[in-house]
Amino acid sequence: MGFGGISIWQLVIVLGIVVLLFGTKKLRNLGGDLGSAVKGFKKAMTDDEQKEASEAQENKKLTADDAAFTKQDESADAAKEKAKVDSEK
Repeated sequence: MGFGGISIWQLVIVLGIVVLLFGTKKLRNLGGDLGSAVKGFKKAMTDDEQKEASEAQENKKLTADDAAFTKQDESADAAKEKAKVDSEK
């Protein structure tokens, strides 16, 4: 017994008929096209993952820069308040 009740001999016969109908050259081209499609799909998936990782890293950097800028603003505001309080005395 093979796959789902199909024996090895039945698979060999089907393969032989496919080769006779399409020829080895056309099957080779079909296999190459299928391989190229899979390779392109994998490359696209890898590129997307790399793009997402670089965007996440960029966002993390921007968030850190924003935090530093906000801290500088708060320091400047505190200095202005202190100067204002000192001038009122």
